[in-house]
Amino acid sequence: MKKLLIIILAVISVAGCGTSSKTSGVKAGKHSYVIGFYNLENLFDTVHDEGKNDYQYLPDGQNQWTEAKYEKKVHNMAQVIAAMKQDNGVWHTILGVSEIENRHVLEDLVSDPQIADANFQIVHYDGPDRRGVDVALLYKPEQFKVLESKSIPFTFEPSSIDFSAWTQEEKDNFRTRDILMVRGMLDGDMVAAFVAHLPSRLGGKGADLRPRGAEIIYQNAMELEKQYPGIRIVVMGDMNDNPSDASMTTYMHGKEYIADMAREDFFSPLLRMLNEGYSSLFYQGSSNIYDIILVNHQFATAPDSGLKIIPIHQKGYYCRIFHKDFMTVQSGQYKGTPFRTFSNGAFVGGYSDHYPTYIVVSK
Repeated sequence: MKKLLIIILAVISVAGCGTSSKTSGVKAGKHSYVIGFYNLENLFDTVHDEGKNDYQYLPDGQNQWTEAKYEKKVHNMAQVIAAMKQDNGVWHTILGVSEIENRHVLEDLVSDPQIADANFQIVHYDGPDRRGVDVALLYKPEQFKVLESKSIPFTFEPSSIDFSAWTQEEKDNFRTRDILMVRGMLDGDMVAAFVAHLPSRLGGKGADLRPRGAEIIYQNAMELEKQYPGIRIVVMGDMNDNPSDASMTTYMHGKEYIADMAREDFFSPLLRMLNEGYSSLFYQGSSNIYDIILVNHQFATAPDSGLKIIPIHQKGYYCRIFHKDFMTVQSGQYKGTPFRTFSNGAFVGGYSDHYPTYIVVSK
């Protein structure tokens, strides 16, 4: 095991905004697995989904979302996933995604020639979001054996957060993305993955909603720990909050260092990276890490014979924010930020306004 870790530490590097990576990643044996998350930034098809406000992404909509633009978008998303495989030497075992319209766009994505060899399978549920965007999970079935999955709705109870200012009608009419939970077996250990896209910050909203979303995830995670002692749990998603915000530190019990964890806590490796200047996106001119991954105590502290998160950089980082030059604006006002699909309302053919993040687990 020690030899394996030495090799991995030598070949994996962390890339944050303003840094680059020229070395390759996980090429050190069959018991290392990549688990990550990627916000695909409005991966819509060109067909209206009944009951959803997807009109902006239709050929005659505001974005003039033609088949050519859609195909370019799918190609670009696959290019990023393929680039991560090229760096790591292996495909993701588990890849959570957000801002996808339906299963159809995922089927187009996983069948793209750039990543078709990965044989990614899909877990997806249609959710209640009014725009029609959902979260989903892609996974390699030869490695991760799915046992169950469920779509967890956003509810206001039971909660430690005071929502007394909300009327019952307001609560009943509120819609946001469901949280996806997928439980399965990975290399002999039980693993559960939660994928989330917590409520937006647009208009200054969501200050209590994001903590409530985190509380829902945590409550469900604790139920799994009681039901399946020893289960490894990974939580990932676009949290619309930083690792330092209350949703992640208080309601998800996120800790910056493994040594500071109690059994009920989660290890939040991107908290240290945020404090040291890394970013996964820019929002209103500020750099942030909203693309967060956390693991439970068992995943952080398992003995060498068990599956656990491992450091993947000589500085001791346990997570990578992945970017390449082609994913990044190279000049002008937005130089150094993620190269997105639209800029100032115009289609520019980029990738996403988020960089993907990932961890490596090993035994």
